[in-house]
Amino acid sequence: MRASERIEYDQGELLRFITCGSVDDGKSTLIGRLLHDSKSIFEDQLAAVERSSRRRGVDGVDLSLLTDGLQAEREQGITIDVAYRYFATPKRKFIIADTPGHEQYTRNMATGASTANLAVILMDARKGMLTQSRRHTYIASLLRIPHLVVAVNKMDLVDYRREVFADIREAFAEFAADLSFRDVIYIPISALSGDMVVERGENMSWYNGPTLLELLENIAVDHDVNLEDFRFPVQWVCRPGGTEYHDFRGYMGRIESGTVKAGDRVTVLPSGRSSRVKQIATFDGDLRQAMAPQSVTLLLEDDLDVSRGDMIIKDRDSVHVANEYNADICWLSEQPLDMRRKYLVKHATKTVKVWLTRIENRVDVNTSQLVGGLKTLQTNDIARVGVKGQQPLVIDSYRRNRATGSFILIDEATNNTVGAGMIV
Repeated sequence: MRASERIEYDQGELLRFITCGSVDDGKSTLIGRLLHDSKSIFEDQLAAVERSSRRRGVDGVDLSLLTDGLQAEREQGITIDVAYRYFATPKRKFIIADTPGHEQYTRNMATGASTANLAVILMDARKGMLTQSRRHTYIASLLRIPHLVVAVNKMDLVDYRREVFADIREAFAEFAADLSFRDVIYIPISALSGDMVVERGENMSWYNGPTLLELLENIAVDHDVNLEDFRFPVQWVCRPGGTEYHDFRGYMGRIESGTVKAGDRVTVLPSGRSSRVKQIATFDGDLRQAMAPQSVTLLLEDDLDVSRGDMIIKDRDSVHVANEYNADICWLSEQPLDMRRKYLVKHATKTVKVWLTRIENRVDVNTSQLVGGLKTLQTNDIARVGVKGQQPLVIDSYRRNRATGSFILIDEATNNTVGAGMIV
């Protein structure tokens, strides 16, 4: 099997997903249940959680402690940071991001969602859809996560009643009707007792759909990668020493989308100079063809002026080079947006200074209505803005290409990340 074929196979076997929703909806417990019931916990890990559970006065095992690793989280009983966990079944490998539910840490949720193929929105069956449920759903939609699973949790606390699940499903479907998910699947679960998580249980015979793990194992994700538009942001120019490498000039980076073959005609942007791919090198040897998300070194037939931050593409008609564009941003900083200041945009491997020229509107996540007339943004605000940079960027719309349609905003004075942006 060639390396290019192997990477495509591996991508089909890997699912990155997040759990999100309001605080206390049971996200950490759900992940603990998935790990426990799928036999993905080492004995010493389980023993440590059992000891921690006893110290907290909990009868049995508090499965949420498997993911709430920070001491501050255990003291407060909430998730603050994004906790990543890895497990596998015979069908698929998984990377889980347990994201914070508390409103104060919404920015951490956006970080965890940026690379996910699927989002699991948890809702407490007793409370239904809350403001933070709406906010996380909207951010997941904004980040173009294609698959959404609405897991109505704590069904054991409402006597597993079918009508409770049906009412929440109807209300959520109305809210999500205009959002951008490829599909929305609804599952009633009890993370505490394990019903419909890994095993079906005996309490919801009226539900005929898959368990959560069955869905995660079988949902298709191979078509979530853009294999049409070749985008290769140059991360490093490789000029090794030694006489044997005298003529070696390679451009190192990760293929963010698309495919490339030796002999393909390519263009380097923003300069617009063209050449052909002479060689595709990796640590395991040369490849005839490579595809996203492989990391490779490209060698070109012509000696062009290429540096970090440049973008190598194949079809210039499908991309834009611009220093002014519109974007949807999620404002992450506790300091309000100051329209008079310059910020830094980090886009792929390039960083440029920018101004935010206007705020077109802000989204009210409760009503999905647009609010205009704003002069600033506060923490967790989601808004459409105008961006003007000192240098042009090679951009796609986020809808077309998540990798080259996204950026982060950085405060150049503090170097803090203050916003996450999606180009429209």
